[in-house]
Amino acid sequence: MIKKGLIARLFEAASIQRWNDHVRPVEFTELDKQAHKNIIAYVLGKLEEYERQVTIDWRKLIEGAMFEFLQRVIMTDIKPPVFHKMMSEKGDQINDVVLRKLHDDIITVKGDFAGKLERYLFNKDYSRFEKRLLRAAHYLATNWEFQIIYHTAPFVYGIDRTKEEIENQIEDHYDLIGVQKISLRKKSFGFIDLCGQLRFQQRWAQSPRIPKTSVLGHMLIVAMLSYLCSVEIDACDKRVCNNYFAGLLHDLPEVSTRDIVSPVKSSVEGLDDIIKGYEKLHLEEKILPLLPSAMREEIMYFLDDEFTNKVTDNETIRKDVSQEDMMSLYNQDRFSPVDGQVIRACDKLAAFIEASLSIQHGIKSRNLEEGKEYIYEKFREEKIGPIDFKQLFDYFF
Repeated sequence: MIKKGLIARLFEAASIQRWNDHVRPVEFTELDKQAHKNIIAYVLGKLEEYERQVTIDWRKLIEGAMFEFLQRVIMTDIKPPVFHKMMSEKGDQINDVVLRKLHDDIITVKGDFAGKLERYLFNKDYSRFEKRLLRAAHYLATNWEFQIIYHTAPFVYGIDRTKEEIENQIEDHYDLIGVQKISLRKKSFGFIDLCGQLRFQQRWAQSPRIPKTSVLGHMLIVAMLSYLCSVEIDACDKRVCNNYFAGLLHDLPEVSTRDIVSPVKSSVEGLDDIIKGYEKLHLEEKILPLLPSAMREEIMYFLDDEFTNKVTDNETIRKDVSQEDMMSLYNQDRFSPVDGQVIRACDKLAAFIEASLSIQHGIKSRNLEEGKEYIYEKFREEKIGPIDFKQLFDYFF
């Protein structure tokens, strides 16, 4: 069973401000940084896999990213330099605090989530290479933010020392082919840069809202919810990973169109199809060419009819597969299943919680209230396997 407390913790990161002791031209939140880090880790892992034939345990990478996310949410009040210093000296004690605070929220998550978290935090040999990929992604995402801050106020005392520390950490991971490619600031960097720009596109842009969430942060929320739902229905490893990354990338085409709200899309007949057609064209012509061909194929597989169940059967992509068949026939790694219906439900749940949390904070508008009601009425009856989405919606009604 997925508990309310765990879902609520995912959204806490939207309120955690980064670089708030520096001059910032825009707000930087922990949720956006973690989302960017996840995408970078995906790119780094794929480049190692395709170009160096390194074996990546993708489920461990995903779970490690979630564990580090939750750890940072718990330790939110500690500045990153101080946090890293404390971790090097008192890591076990800090991790013990993290485990105790998360225990009640995660103990019911299937797939030995709590046990894996403990091993990840205390066993240095557990997910060793995946941890290294995540650490490299962490510093690359941090550097992306820092470049904006540095060019805004390069005169601030101590900022050059911060710059040197970040660059030194990136250099320590230069053996990774993806770090080398991104450091060249050519094609791979262009993809990372475009993904980072999604943090500037606000969700529910026509309404004041607390906490604000960006398209980039929303993508990570959907990914993590998709993971939790996937383990709840006992999905195979490949299915868990596909659902996570399909959720993480599901709004990537919006880098070309911005986050167009559903009422606008549905107000003119055929407008949604026109927007999707343009997004697909831009994705194929402008975004995916920045990546190796093997990655392009996988991302297109995720994003083509992103909310449709699909499998690969004898190299043929089958769409609109029933949820029953997903469980009974195709719940095997060799079919590379993607639960589009799960991702769609998680996308709507995330949107519902975004509106609901703001209303609970006293910041509401007609758009938020109508959007909340519309999503609830349309999706509260959604049931996928043992998951009753009404219960998840009711947590935040």
